[in-house]
Amino acid sequence: MKKLGFGNMRLPLKDANDPKSVDIDQLCQMVDLFIDAGFNYFDTAYMYHDFTSENFVRDALVKRYPRDKFILADKLPTMMLKAPEDQERIFNEQLEKCGVEYFDYYMLHNLGVNHYAIAQKMNSFDFIERKKAEGKAKHIGFSFHDNANLLDQILTEHPNVDFVQLQINYLDWENESIQSKKCYEVAVKHKKPVIVMEPVKGGNLANIPEEAEKLFKNYCPDMSLASWAIRYAASLPNVKIVLSGMSSLEQVKDNLSYMSDFKPLNDEEITIIKKAVEIINNLTAVPCTSCRYCVNVCPKHIAIPEYFALYNSEKQTKIKGLAHKVYYGNYIKNNGKASDCIQCRRCEKECPQHIEISEALKDVAKAFE
Repeated sequence: MKKLGFGNMRLPLKDANDPKSVDIDQLCQMVDLFIDAGFNYFDTAYMYHDFTSENFVRDALVKRYPRDKFILADKLPTMMLKAPEDQERIFNEQLEKCGVEYFDYYMLHNLGVNHYAIAQKMNSFDFIERKKAEGKAKHIGFSFHDNANLLDQILTEHPNVDFVQLQINYLDWENESIQSKKCYEVAVKHKKPVIVMEPVKGGNLANIPEEAEKLFKNYCPDMSLASWAIRYAASLPNVKIVLSGMSSLEQVKDNLSYMSDFKPLNDEEITIIKKAVEIINNLTAVPCTSCRYCVNVCPKHIAIPEYFALYNSEKQTKIKGLAHKVYYGNYIKNNGKASDCIQCRRCEKECPQHIEISEALKDVAKAFE
């Protein structure tokens, strides 16, 4: 199994404002190119693309290829469980939506302190172990967004999982909120292989400040910015797969250009990345990855990721102008304003990046309102 996986969280859209408007024709081309190049790992989840990602995986992949041609990963949405019986219902629904009889990799979705409590209450680890015994989940694990101490606790209390999925990228490696390095080291200690998510940090590392971009381009003009981020994660020895949420045929081609014959980073490249991290950290105001978990629970329907993207762009632009305010004005026609935040902090409980969203929204309101 090659180290690049196809993430189905950010598929190509016909309408950027409609997560269900996936361009199925382009997606089929992307899947074909990916498989033809010898790659086979695909990752989806119940909630992706407003609960339609699994359907598109079925149409673009499962219906068009023999079952032994691909490896499929899916996730049980712990955040949506109200009763233990929900697990069986959702699992069966996922099998049907994906059009498969089993999942190669199945995990509890987005464990942190709150969702782990739900998983414990619902006996979710027993559930996925039972699915493995039934042959309906070949490998079981969980995706994780919290601190290394909690990860150590979970792996100690549930040693029967086969793997763990972690957020790892060069910007979060030393970040004390995300703790990518510390979490990776915990996985190594427990001898659990790692699947990497967010290697490009929601696309942020493909759109970095000009000063940092020059460091990469001066070293190798032909290598994309995303390639540095994905190769960084793939260079870690305990990493089994690096997921890339590819949104276009061009992104697939780019990823294949350097991952088909993958070469780990050398010492000079690592030094360049460290310099880039310093530059980016000085200019990024809000480290949002646009996962949109916050949007699902916001009672005021605030377009939180879009506002943070505009705010970061405003902060990183040397010449200020009206462009960002114009975009902001367009968004608030159909969404709540940043100043509409009622400080309920439900969004912050769901945020994998541990951002103080309600406080950051005050800065957005100050900048654009």
